[in-house]
Amino acid sequence: MDTIILAHNYQRPEVQDRADYTGDSLRLCQIARDVECKDIVFCGVDFMAETAAILNPEKRVFMPDPLSQCPMAHQVTSEDIIQAKSLYPDAAVVAYVNTMAAVKAVSDTICTSANAVSIVSHLDTDTILFTPDRNLGSYVRRFTDKEIVIVPEGGNCPTHHQLVAEDVLLMKERHPLAKVAVHPECRPEVIDLADYVGGTEGILNYVKNSDYQEFIIGTENGMLYKIRNQCAGKIVHALSTYTVCPNMKMTTVERLERVLREKPGENVVAVDPDVARKAKKAIDAMFELMK
Repeated sequence: MDTIILAHNYQRPEVQDRADYTGDSLRLCQIARDVECKDIVFCGVDFMAETAAILNPEKRVFMPDPLSQCPMAHQVTSEDIIQAKSLYPDAAVVAYVNTMAAVKAVSDTICTSANAVSIVSHLDTDTILFTPDRNLGSYVRRFTDKEIVIVPEGGNCPTHHQLVAEDVLLMKERHPLAKVAVHPECRPEVIDLADYVGGTEGILNYVKNSDYQEFIIGTENGMLYKIRNQCAGKIVHALSTYTVCPNMKMTTVERLERVLREKPGENVVAVDPDVARKAKKAIDAMFELMK
């Protein structure tokens, strides 16, 4: 295959329809690692395309809109991690996949929302420097006796962090028979009110395999399109109509088609080779810990 299109679950419906593969960060990481092709067109945000480029140095990786950035990924720098390591020299650094390559390069391993608890549990150290999402880090704390130090203290996903307990209570009042499934990037008080907590693929499987017929979904609203497509007959509500990541929506079919047609150089994702080599060690460490 000459070119494949990868699209995150938060992309516009028409972009998801055009993709060869859709999924969460973990699934797309795995596909990017194993795929046989010449070029990858990544419909997502910057850190995702960077990860694909790191895992595929022999392939070209394109972004339909190079300005599509993840706000959370830019809330931490490699200098932040180096400084934290000086304070906790025996700690292991676990970088959420939602970080830039330079941060992954100074980390011991990475994780996704789907495997964060498992990755932290499998590490031999008692102290973990977790970056950058304080809500995901707080969620991981629930399942371990290890000391979890969040770097920086205030990191979060603006889209998920805006959800509050009142949103859940209001929707449960409107839909009393519905089960609530939320992403672990949500605030702790939102997680406390949920029936299920997991990454996007986990939420999809929860709805798909559940005997219940009605659900309230607390994640970026692009996910509802995939759930409705794969869970026919089940009723799905967005926890909030405002849970939209504008950066994820910057990829349009028109921009995608232009990249496929022209393969413009300005849309190629470039990662410094030395940074990429170090970041790949952290990514490979995650895959090894998952075995």
